[in-house]
Amino acid sequence: MEIKRYEGTGRMSRAVVHNGTIYLCGQTCLDGKDVKEQTKVVLEKIETLLNKYGSDKNNILSTTIYLKDMSLFQEMNEVWDAWVKDGNEPARACVEAKLAREDILVEMSVIAAVK
Repeated sequence: MEIKRYEGTGRMSRAVVHNGTIYLCGQTCLDGKDVKEQTKVVLEKIETLLNKYGSDKNNILSTTIYLKDMSLFQEMNEVWDAWVKDGNEPARACVEAKLAREDILVEMSVIAAVK
């Protein structure tokens, strides 16, 4: 059984690949922007990591979205819906959560199939 861990920090890896599946750690935007801009940056980071380690956004199996406040749900979804290609929508959960920093409005964790 081979497990590949990438960009480890001593606490976590940004990406782990095992058995044809890639797992990304939670992605955030630390620039204090509104939820739409943070969502856009987070999705760009997800695409970059997936492409770097053998997948892409069309192979996402599951996404867990953490919002600072569920009142941001519709605005986040406007960006998400424009990003996800019809026919490639992953399973998804979205929850309200207290995030690591006060200025983080959205965090996403992704599981995807390797191409």
